[in-house]
Amino acid sequence: MNDIDIHEGKASPRKHGSPSTAVSVGIVLGMLAMIIIPAAITLHSVRIPATLQLDPNASPHGYTWSLLLFVVPIVVIAVWFLPNEGLDLPRRAFWRTIWTLVPIGCLLDVVFAQWFFLFPNPRATLGVHAPALGHWVPVEEYAFYFTGFITILLLYVWLSEYWLAAYTVKDYQAESRALPKLLKFHPTSLLIGVVLIAAAVAYKLWFSDVRQGLPGYFIVLVAGGLVPSIGLYPATGRFINWRALSLTMFFILLISLLWEATLALPYGWWNYQHRAMMGIFIGAWSNLPIEAVLVWLAVTYGTVILFEAVKIWQASGRRAKEAFLGPVS
Repeated sequence: MNDIDIHEGKASPRKHGSPSTAVSVGIVLGMLAMIIIPAAITLHSVRIPATLQLDPNASPHGYTWSLLLFVVPIVVIAVWFLPNEGLDLPRRAFWRTIWTLVPIGCLLDVVFAQWFFLFPNPRATLGVHAPALGHWVPVEEYAFYFTGFITILLLYVWLSEYWLAAYTVKDYQAESRALPKLLKFHPTSLLIGVVLIAAAVAYKLWFSDVRQGLPGYFIVLVAGGLVPSIGLYPATGRFINWRALSLTMFFILLISLLWEATLALPYGWWNYQHRAMMGIFIGAWSNLPIEAVLVWLAVTYGTVILFEAVKIWQASGRRAKEAFLGPVS
């Protein structure tokens, strides 16, 4: 029997199902806001942050062991959850997405680590130096990006295909074939990106305590998160399981805050060069820059959009050029 609502003495069926894409986006943003806003106000109430007095060997190989925060979810989902439910992972779409994103993530260290990051406690790592422009980075950094992208995508796939499968597109293959093309300009994403970058630059120049330079890390995050959206959102928005995306964001954000606010910054596993940040630092979390919180929202959003685009291409059965650019005359 369908659920009913009683309104003015009349019984009417209650509507269920997935809302429109625009409403889904609004709900995800609302869910994030209802956590972020009170958390920000509460954290801002800390006027004099506490400091730790640490022994130089307080967390031997701590960064190395912390990679289990990604490795364990990967093993549990890939070895237990997916096989146990008989789910068929879209392998080609999955690995094509991973092998696109991992080099981009590693490039963040290869090119930008010299300006964005610090690694003050080498004892927290294996001590193996990996190449990067300007100065070395610990090899754990590249393992971090590799396992991070796999965790995000595996979690989204499992949630979308099983835990929240009721909210996926019913006939994915038919709807994929009906799309004329994947690439289509989305001006709203571009406008949001421009506004965010302009606001960050203005804040750093006029309000920040660190006004030298540009908020380079924030600019890179916005570009990385929104570039896929600028060209792919109109086609992929309908296919994204927004409930699965929201839960993936919350899970990854929880890991991130446990990782960075509780462990990484206080124990010197890594840190951020303040001159390359926007200038909003969370004192209660060892002066964690706001970019460190936002990075996982941007990465998760960009990862899911790219994955859905590749998955649509694979499901359509067309060649890449035709799937992304439309029929070739």
